[in-house]
Amino acid sequence: MTTPPPFAVSAQRPTPRARQAVSSPRPLGRLLPRIRPYLGRLILAFVCLLASASIGLAFPQIVRHLLDAAFISADAKLLNRIALGLLILFAIQAVLNFVQVYLLTSTSELVIAKLREDLFAHLVRLSPGFFTERRTGELTSRLSADTTVLQTVLSYNLSEFARQTLFLIGGIILLTITDASLTATTLAVVPLVVGAAFVFGRALRRASTGVQDRIAEATGTADEAFSQIRTVQSYTAEAEEVRRYGSHLREVIEAALRRARIRGTFFGILTFCGFGGVVAVLWQGGRQVLAGSLTAGALVSFLLYALYVAGAVGSLASLFGAYQEAVGAARRVFDMLEAESSVKDPVKPVKLSRPLRGEIVMDDVVFQYNPALPEVLQGLSLRIGAGEVVALVGPSGAGKTTIASLLPRFWDVTSGRITFDGIDIRDLSLAELRGAIGIVPQEPTLFSGTIRENIAYAGIGADGSRPIEDSVRAAAKAAHAMEFIERLPDGFDTRVGERGVKLSGGQRQRIAIARVFLKNPALVILDEATSSLDSESERLVEQAMEDLLRARSTLIIAHRLSTVLRADRVVVIDRGLIVEEGRHAELLASEGVYSRLYRGQFRPGDALVG
Repeated sequence: MTTPPPFAVSAQRPTPRARQAVSSPRPLGRLLPRIRPYLGRLILAFVCLLASASIGLAFPQIVRHLLDAAFISADAKLLNRIALGLLILFAIQAVLNFVQVYLLTSTSELVIAKLREDLFAHLVRLSPGFFTERRTGELTSRLSADTTVLQTVLSYNLSEFARQTLFLIGGIILLTITDASLTATTLAVVPLVVGAAFVFGRALRRASTGVQDRIAEATGTADEAFSQIRTVQSYTAEAEEVRRYGSHLREVIEAALRRARIRGTFFGILTFCGFGGVVAVLWQGGRQVLAGSLTAGALVSFLLYALYVAGAVGSLASLFGAYQEAVGAARRVFDMLEAESSVKDPVKPVKLSRPLRGEIVMDDVVFQYNPALPEVLQGLSLRIGAGEVVALVGPSGAGKTTIASLLPRFWDVTSGRITFDGIDIRDLSLAELRGAIGIVPQEPTLFSGTIRENIAYAGIGADGSRPIEDSVRAAAKAAHAMEFIERLPDGFDTRVGERGVKLSGGQRQRIAIARVFLKNPALVILDEATSSLDSESERLVEQAMEDLLRARSTLIIAHRLSTVLRADRVVVIDRGLIVEEGRHAELLASEGVYSRLYRGQFRPGDALVG
């Protein structure tokens, strides 16, 4: 059996489009096509935001008149009218803010949910080679953490950017109208803030990307430990896994503290510049009040506008930092979304006039997982007739499992070709090809749902339709699974736990066989489905497989030679080449590779039983 080591798989080379995306200065721009369907909602939200910001900008002017009414004209009725008007304006502003926040939040939820769905749909269609390069935890982190960053941009940062921009522009205009000399003093700090934003923004983007990458690594380590928990505990390696995870967390903390130092320095500079500007305005404005050229109300009004402008500059600088974080998240998400599979559907697949029968021909097939590694298959040619049972045997690493992976196009051949009923499998749609192949692995993995859901998984249509109950029960009966299902308290509704841990090995294997029965494929691949079972479970699984293989083409990956008795033909493979071929008795008498393998498993005088 040959499986690709993670470090040996050829890298998914970025396409020109992907490389362009990585270097794009506006990765967030790739969100625009996804936002366009909701443009009407966003326009309404912006109108509400504009009205709300206008009320906010009017507030200092109203305060100016209120203070002048109290301290200069001493008009109580005018004071009451102004106060009541403020309450009404704030009530209107509250309604406008609610509408704006609801529209933006709901829109961001819809956009990001569709992005996550598209990303997941793209990932599950990539070839296995993609997943050998990346850990599961990294992918789930991209689906959750990175898309959450983008959601924050759409739901909060976008509206806040628009609001603060309006405050900045409107505030500067009203400041200039109120007092031009004080405006010059107020705006003197703006170049300092903008310069700091650009300098610290770039550093913040790099630091934030480092944090997200290390979080993905930590998540991958945790996911790996959880998925292999029995191995971890059987070797009492819990402390080692905790150490590994803790090591990644320390890297996360170091990266996060580095980001915190950059943020802290940035906001410290912003705070000093902002309040320094306020002090300068208070000092200069106070002198003008003393000189009688400015009223107290006008000074307070100006000060409020100055605070608006200072707050807007600070917020925009902060949002620039958040934007830099989002840029890194967007690049990771869209680069993954644009990753190309090494195994592609044909542009114009062959249209089948009848169901595939199961005749397989491998013609001079050469295959290697990576150009830097030796060839796993070296010009191998093999034929499996329709309805024929062929056993593939050979020493470990000979290429048996590689052949089983090439037939459903989990990988593509390096050279040569494989045909299914005379059609090159690269000319068949992946759905047609894989729909005609049923695989019973040595270690079947079940989903965490019910037994019914696990069996019915084989009959789910492209439109999400489910097989009828009678079909599920018939498949379970054919797989000799009803005997244990009916003894369970919840029967078909019994939840099997993650990876089917609540069931025994034999029970999981019969569920896997029931799936194949329901699928009703033309070709069945058995990757030594009984090698890890006890004798009683093996007997039941053997009975199920006898029924399964009837009138179907079958490829048996045989690790234990006792399983080859049901085969019409035994093919011996060694170092990627077929070295022997025939029936069991013939090969045993030939004193070749098969004979040596057999004698290595059975002592003289042992009975060979199927």
